[in-house]
Amino acid sequence: MPPTIDAELRALAAAIREIRARQQLAQERVAARGGVGRKYVGQIERGEITPSFAALVGLARGLDVSLSEVIRVYEERLGAAPR
Repeated sequence: MPPTIDAELRALAAAIREIRARQQLAQERVAARGGVGRKYVGQIERGEITPSFAALVGLARGLDVSLSEVIRVYEERLGAAPR
């Protein structure tokens, strides 16, 4: 059975938080570098919203990683998440 959208959003939120923590970056710094709002970063990290593709590209830029790295960590988290 495929994962639910809630599971996918939780996995994406965990991936963004994990990468940001690994980079030791504040949400404000990620937002400024990525051209997105700090509150928007927080909403994504809490799994409250579904980010657009443009927002994901901006987040990756703000995190100083490739979009493929964000997706790789997301897929790891999705595989580890209970369904």
